[in-house]
Amino acid sequence: MDILKAEIARKRKIIEDKNLVDDSKKFFKRADLARMEQEDYFIRSGYKVQRETPESQINKKEEDEPSTSANPVLELELTEEKLPMTLSRQEAVRRLRERGEPIRLFAESDYDAFQRLRKIEILTPEVNKGLRNDLKAAMDKIDLQYLNEIVGGTEPGEVDTQHDLKVHEENTTIEELEALRSSLGTGDDNGDQDVIDKFLKFLLGVWAKDLNSREDHVKRSVQGKLASATHSQTESYLKPLFRKLRKKSLPADIKESITDIIKFMLEREYVKANDSYLQMAIGNAPWPIGVTMVGIHARTGREKIFSKHVAHVLNDETQRKYIQGLKRLMTICQKHFTTVPSKCVEYNAL
Repeated sequence: MDILKAEIARKRKIIEDKNLVDDSKKFFKRADLARMEQEDYFIRSGYKVQRETPESQINKKEEDEPSTSANPVLELELTEEKLPMTLSRQEAVRRLRERGEPIRLFAESDYDAFQRLRKIEILTPEVNKGLRNDLKAAMDKIDLQYLNEIVGGTEPGEVDTQHDLKVHEENTTIEELEALRSSLGTGDDNGDQDVIDKFLKFLLGVWAKDLNSREDHVKRSVQGKLASATHSQTESYLKPLFRKLRKKSLPADIKESITDIIKFMLEREYVKANDSYLQMAIGNAPWPIGVTMVGIHARTGREKIFSKHVAHVLNDETQRKYIQGLKRLMTICQKHFTTVPSKCVEYNAL
């Protein structure tokens, strides 16, 4: 009780000494009392304290205020107390998801998420919307390579191979791959995936060699650039497939279909390879909804509802892309390793 009485007496003394109340003012703010207590504490501790008037506080704030014209994020942080939430929560969530940002951080309110969105939009105002045109991106890359070649310049008569397409499996021959044909589909999954990986990379290398051997003026033509861009696009499409083959993680149903396709291509049975490709890509499942039981009786055609008959091209975008890339390599294989017309697909077109 004595300590409490002493504390109350000290506060009353501060109030009287600092003139927080007088005849014209019957009340004071708690913040003013807290500031006076802090000053009294510093004085008792031996520090020199200069009491600030309202005018001096304003002048000090103007002097110490940093220049924010070059830092819009700092300017936003200084004024965020005044910034109202002009977006609905649904719109803020949509914009955050467009940019790949989390829609809410730990212990974050809707207003905090809105402020974070505003800072992100100020720092990176541009965002890629919609689907990318992969072929156009490949064409732009080819154009940039030729532009750099023109700017850099080459000596007359010098062959510039700096911008040639990458050749895979340079030391592999078609005879070596045909010798491995008998080992496909014998139950060795890892061996099958190794052969598939080697053969597809071999076809990419054959295609790249064919494009690199063109004349210089043909490479720079519109059709030449389009052919090079198609090769680059196909190579990027097949990267996920090569990654799965390298890690031996290719799904069993896809592996079985691709194994059949590669085996028929090595036998130069391109019609059968095309049929296997259509079976894998499009499928022939009669009940795509997946309803197998109606009442107590099994549904007609139930034995056909399994993964082999499902259209794999509809699974996801990544799978669709490497299935499309596989079809392009089938066309390249038929073009370079010919056989009788009855075993070819669209023979006259080639």
